[in-house]
Amino acid sequence: MRKLLAIAFSLSLTTAAMAENCQIVGNQILCDNGVSGQRIGNNTYWSDGSSSQQLGRFTYNSDGTSSQHIGHRNYDSDGTSSDTIGNTTYFSDGTSCRRLGNRISCD
Repeated sequence: MRKLLAIAFSLSLTTAAMAENCQIVGNQILCDNGVSGQRIGNNTYWSDGSSSQQLGRFTYNSDGTSSQHIGHRNYDSDGTSSDTIGNTTYFSDGTSCRRLGNRISCD
């Protein structure tokens, strides 16, 4: 879910392991799997109790993981990475997500 959030805000500005679709309305993120999130400043709070904070090029998650953003690439502390080209983000596990307007679709 955090990767999906990174896409949501990096494409307009971090787990997409299975297909899901989300819609961004203002600072709210509503996903078809029932999870929602709210962005307040540099913090994002998810309905599942997790949260993340973005500080400069780094994102720190409540589960202890983090990621670093360098250009259009994102490097996660678990060894995975992603590359954003245009409105599509490609993950090192082979999945991808695409943003069209305020909607995000992953496969």
